[in-house]
Amino acid sequence: MNATLDPPDRDTAATPLDHRLQPYLPELAQFSSSKEMQASALYRKLRPEIDRVLNGLVQEDFAPQRPAHKQLNSIKATAWNIERGRRLESIVRVLKEHPQIGESDLLLLTELDYGMARTSNRFVARELAEALEMNYAFAPCYLSLVKGNGSELRVVGENTQALHGNALLSRYPLINAHSLALPNGIDKIRGKEKRLGCQRAVVADVEHPLGMFRAVSLHLNAHSTQKHRHHEMRLVLDHVENLRPRLPVLIGGDWNTSGYNSKRAVYTIAGFWRRVMMGVGHVLRNHYVHPERWFERELFRELERRGFNYRDLNEMGAGTLHYDVKNIAVHESLADWVPTWCFRFLHWSLREYGGRASLKLDWFAGKDISLAGETLPAVVGKLDDEVGPLSDHDAIVLSFVPHRS
Repeated sequence: MNATLDPPDRDTAATPLDHRLQPYLPELAQFSSSKEMQASALYRKLRPEIDRVLNGLVQEDFAPQRPAHKQLNSIKATAWNIERGRRLESIVRVLKEHPQIGESDLLLLTELDYGMARTSNRFVARELAEALEMNYAFAPCYLSLVKGNGSELRVVGENTQALHGNALLSRYPLINAHSLALPNGIDKIRGKEKRLGCQRAVVADVEHPLGMFRAVSLHLNAHSTQKHRHHEMRLVLDHVENLRPRLPVLIGGDWNTSGYNSKRAVYTIAGFWRRVMMGVGHVLRNHYVHPERWFERELFRELERRGFNYRDLNEMGAGTLHYDVKNIAVHESLADWVPTWCFRFLHWSLREYGGRASLKLDWFAGKDISLAGETLPAVVGKLDDEVGPLSDHDAIVLSFVPHRS
């Protein structure tokens, strides 16, 4: 295919992320590795437009002006991996009306689609911001060459913008919004879910009446090692420490602290059997919901070395993702990664525990912030509608106050 590519007309494009790469994505998906793809003439011709899109960010303001004299005594934050934003109307309802989540001042959201067939080609971040009357900043992480993974590959229709990323939403102005690229844990072109790009942290200063603070929506790599996730966190902390002016900081999101080396399926399988030998009940109680104790301890020690508090800002020991042997959708997704015969042994190991295992993947960490009064951080589960769970992750909530300098 001839890859002479004119960028979209910036006067008519819906957002700065819009592009004309769609006709070339199936051809890019034929490559078996990033190295092979990057050596091709097609990729070299498309790279300027690919880089423009993946380095881009969309920011829009939908929040009404708030009176500066309004009495406020805390800032309410929710972090949630919304699993693409597939059930958008119900997600909006929860974010508006849920007694623990509703009317949050700040949302740190991960896994939002823009122009993916699996979410009806909607721009999830913008629709959320409009419905909730909030300001938002969205950064794409991946340009998807296929429709997704598992059952997503069978959805009707084609991707349009084919983007997937992370976002911050706020009831107050977002200043200096930008994204930070994080290194991949695996080659994203290998395997069934072929993607260009990498995870990106979304960073912005929030102009709140209680004081300016810095927010970071962070999604660490799932298919990676514990060491790699620690490295990603180090990069985020280095970046935040170099920003000026110095401000109180809140980092929140899905850190994928599974405790597993998931860079390759064989490492994951070996890690599973190690945990079986440690005692399934012991691991469920003391490691899956407490990754900070051992398997991911270096990441959490890094936070504390840098002056970040996580112990007081989370409901410790409460899982945020719950594996259930009866969940067919999860099996389909995992089957893209590990052999199907592994599921028999997984089910066997959980036979005495109702076929369920909970992991703590979602976290807050803060510097120069404190809990607000007697309000405790919490994991908020059972976020369902008549169809079922709205996401494979629970949300986490926190009320805090920034320290004034």
